[in-house]
Amino acid sequence: MLLKSEIDLLRAVPLFAGIEPSRLKLIAYTAETVMYREGQVLCRQGEQGDAAFVLMDGEADVSIAAETGDFVVARLKTGDVVGEISILCDVPRTATVTAKTPVSALRVRKDAFLQLVRQFPEVAAEVMRGLAERLSHTNAELVRARDLAAGKGGAR
Repeated sequence: MLLKSEIDLLRAVPLFAGIEPSRLKLIAYTAETVMYREGQVLCRQGEQGDAAFVLMDGEADVSIAAETGDFVVARLKTGDVVGEISILCDVPRTATVTAKTPVSALRVRKDAFLQLVRQFPEVAAEVMRGLAERLSHTNAELVRARDLAAGKGGAR
């Protein structure tokens, strides 16, 4: 039985903010609530993606493998979505996501996620906004890294 609190949690997530409560019940019904302990991996770089995750509580680090070890590129918080690149582009996971604190997340299967994007333009727009923000952040980090490598970086 779905609780009102689950629907309220979904409504607080920017991805689902514009969706009517009856539709939120459907989303909650098709998604699986998963719990992760601190240090536990939600998804691993290189694996095939079969779901996206919406963090309902907690924080997680997004890292990519480098020659010198794993490099944390982002910290996720409540309301953030991760794993959508793999299912939207049908490519292996581009990063590893590890719980920094205990995490509660909604695991939305690929078919259900794609259906959400098709049915709700506001969901598609929010996914695009999130991807654009990440791209902008990544571009800024690349410029900063290039400047540091060229000796142009100062204390910031």
